[in-house]
Amino acid sequence: MGQEKRQGYENCILTFAVTGVNVLLMGIFFDFYFDLNDDTMMRDIMAGLYSGVPDGHNMQTLYPLGAALALCYRLCREIPWYGLFLFLCQFGCFFLLGLRLCGSVDDFSVSQADKTCHRYAKKGLKAAILLGLAIMMWGTWLLHMVNMQYTITCAMLCAAAVFRFMTTLRGTGAGRLVRDNIASVLLVVLAFQLRSEMLLLTLPFMAFAMWFCWWEESPFLSAKKMKKYGAVAGLMFLGMGLSLLIDSAAYGSEEWKDFRRFFDARTTVYDFYQEVVTQDEYRDALCELGVSPAKQTLLRNYNFGLDEEIDTGMLEEVASYAADSVGGARDWGKIFKDSLLFYRYRTVHLDDAPYNLLVLLGYAANAILYVILFLEERKTSVGESAGKNVPLSETAGKQPAGRLLWRMAQLAMLFAMRSALWLFVLVRGRDPERITHSLYLVEFVLLAGMLIRCLAGRWERRGRFLLCGLAIPFLLVSLGNFPGIVRAAQADQARREGILRDWQAIDSYCRTHSESFYFEDVYSTVAFSGKLFAGGGKSPANYDIAGGWMCKSPLYREKLSHFGIETAQEALTGSGVYFIMSDAEAKERGVDWLTDFYAERELDAEIEESDRINENFGVYRIRTSE
Repeated sequence: MGQEKRQGYENCILTFAVTGVNVLLMGIFFDFYFDLNDDTMMRDIMAGLYSGVPDGHNMQTLYPLGAALALCYRLCREIPWYGLFLFLCQFGCFFLLGLRLCGSVDDFSVSQADKTCHRYAKKGLKAAILLGLAIMMWGTWLLHMVNMQYTITCAMLCAAAVFRFMTTLRGTGAGRLVRDNIASVLLVVLAFQLRSEMLLLTLPFMAFAMWFCWWEESPFLSAKKMKKYGAVAGLMFLGMGLSLLIDSAAYGSEEWKDFRRFFDARTTVYDFYQEVVTQDEYRDALCELGVSPAKQTLLRNYNFGLDEEIDTGMLEEVASYAADSVGGARDWGKIFKDSLLFYRYRTVHLDDAPYNLLVLLGYAANAILYVILFLEERKTSVGESAGKNVPLSETAGKQPAGRLLWRMAQLAMLFAMRSALWLFVLVRGRDPERITHSLYLVEFVLLAGMLIRCLAGRWERRGRFLLCGLAIPFLLVSLGNFPGIVRAAQADQARREGILRDWQAIDSYCRTHSESFYFEDVYSTVAFSGKLFAGGGKSPANYDIAGGWMCKSPLYREKLSHFGIETAQEALTGSGVYFIMSDAEAKERGVDWLTDFYAERELDAEIEESDRINENFGVYRIRTSE
């Protein structure tokens, strides 16, 4: 026990040091950003920058996590809690992977002949593994480490949980298995609270990890196995179930229930049937549903917050029409066939490199290891048969061949499962990088866990050499991708810096004119995202976008009421309320759509530019006369 503790302390110190160096280097060469404006909005809600009071109702995370972060902001507004949370989660996952890899090295058996050098060999192997892990992080995952997004963070939490479970010592009892996987349970529950949909999408990989470990142990069916694996799975589902119950209670008011229906209908329309509001061929059908041309324009440019008549009932009718008419008219057979071809293309071509290459290498490395194990086991089986004078034809390769067949079947089952997940994503037409990269990550980590689990404790020095040999292709792919991903990160940082300057200019302008309120055109500001550790004020910002996923929520109403505004459409025609739009959007779409919106209400609107923000944005005033 003393030796295990000492090894544990050494592993923690070594892994923490390597993690710290990586954090330091990334902090020197890059800034840390929120990847999308979704996280910036979530930060603003929980920090109290949106409504004035820190609130856990951010609609993206489950309420327990949102409330916990909001409480932290209530205790100290100066600390960027949400950014710090994502940062610690992502680098914490790197730390947990490295720590478990070091622990797996300790599981290698040591013979008497190897005792003189095994301590130094293991330390050297641990250092090499951590260096390799850092190379892979920099060469493949750099953009996601410096531009953090809660969906990606959820996938990293799930990946860490899968790897920790896969590398748990074999043959442990129920109590030991549960204790060793408390961290895995907590990681899964935390991931579920952070981004439920992403965790559910990657949860089959955790299920496969449990099934893989279950099958390795004999006998296949036993009360002991059911008890210990059932306990771990039960704790995970218990944590997720409690999280859902608390979340449901927190959003239990009639106002939040209505907004959740609005939110779901909006998601259906924009995420799956966007052509209904963007293509002219559906204009007549929408008019029959009561969606006038002016309202259709607001739905098309996302500024639906300007019209109070675009409510839950209207959006649900549009969503229902889209699902029945547009979705029903789609040739799902052709869509499935095209998705299957696209899936095959993405699996083997370089468009998704290096992620698909690493996954394919993971399958190849496991297959190669299984063949090597088969040859080694067959050789041992033949030797034992010769010693017992048993005819070779009766025993040679019998059990080893069966094990090889089953191991290959496991790889095939995993590939079939991942194919089903990919087709689910592609057929639905929702395959942004934050989803596809997440799938690649969790699958790759599972394959790495399978490799480590088969190697740990099998051979002495030979096992270590084999592990290093199998790792070389992964490192070569990461090293080959390193120059390109660094250049991409540098270009991305320069782009974000320019966008951030515009956002800071708008923020500074609005706060300087604190007596006024400003609605922002959605497409003019959709690219904005803040720095991860940027601080904020304690009062609500006197501006808001004219659409988006929090528009018309109870918090949105609360924010507007703080500035004496009941509805956007009425406030914009009064004094002290303005509309901000970029010159690029004004040039492309003009401002006549605003005139048409008020003309539909029998108001003669005059749109005039009253001020400028930097060189890229205009501040517009709307005057109306009946």
